[in-house]
Amino acid sequence: MGVRPVSVEGLVAELVAMIADRPGWVRAAIDGADAARPWELADLVAERLRVHRHVLRVSARDFLRAASLRYEFGRHDPDSYYDGWLDVKGLTREVLQPLEPGGTGRVVPSLWDPVRDRATRAPYQVVPENAVVVLDGPLLLGQGLPLDFSVHLSLSKKALERRTSEQWTLPAFERYADEVRPQDWADVVVRVDDSRHPALVEIDP
Repeated sequence: MGVRPVSVEGLVAELVAMIADRPGWVRAAIDGADAARPWELADLVAERLRVHRHVLRVSARDFLRAASLRYEFGRHDPDSYYDGWLDVKGLTREVLQPLEPGGTGRVVPSLWDPVRDRATRAPYQVVPENAVVVLDGPLLLGQGLPLDFSVHLSLSKKALERRTSEQWTLPAFERYADEVRPQDWADVVVRVDDSRHPALVEIDP
């Protein structure tokens, strides 16, 4: 295994090249803790991809469960954060499953507003057969989400601790690293201890 430094622009270009030529609908995810700011890379990839394909940007934060369920065991319970915050069934049903081969292509880009704690009431939309969904969020891998391509943004333990504002979530990411091993699920792993100077993890053949 090797590590290859790359510029942010170069990283975006490589990811776009990996996605753009895939046939049919493509469900791509940028997985990473908030400390890794996965939405920023997802935005850049989506913007560049739009030159080639129709793109639908989706964020896991718009598919959280209701506050009564998220906070059932308190507002700062790491185990609930780990396996009870994301509405996996809703995200699968409304976005990812309709884009399986033979699917309807009829998706909902957001389901729940966590600030107002109510449904977004976003309208359904039908995406063309060459569309790419670019999803971002934490703890996305190993949950059974039907994805075609995934990127994991990796942080060292010290960097994760230093850059995480919600320190109570750290045990959840420790579980994720130990139990899921997202680097084994992802198609691409990027080290982002220094977000300005990412590095691609390359597996030796």
